[in-house]
Amino acid sequence: MILSTTPQIEGRTIREYKGVVTGETIIGANAFRDFMAGIRDFVGGRSGSYEKVLREAKDTSMQEMMQRAHELGANAIVGIDIDYETIGANGSMLMVATSGTAVVI
Repeated sequence: MILSTTPQIEGRTIREYKGVVTGETIIGANAFRDFMAGIRDFVGGRSGSYEKVLREAKDTSMQEMMQRAHELGANAIVGIDIDYETIGANGSMLMVATSGTAVVI
């Protein structure tokens, strides 16, 4: 499946629009990871554990969106948008939502 954040794919003609597709992932952050991230914030540097969780959540959301596009008979998704939000009590959960337009090229 071809994926693009742009509304079209250079050199390719969109033959059919199948509709909007989405993928959503909600994950919780555990106490140990929060503790280690707090230490990183204090001493500086990147939080590898949070970065890994963000990548996994994004990948899961993208896979879900691609599956929905495949079910519609699409072979590409254009105009992809990825949103990250914290939800729940004290922002204890992370939501990654992806959306785009399923197309046939």
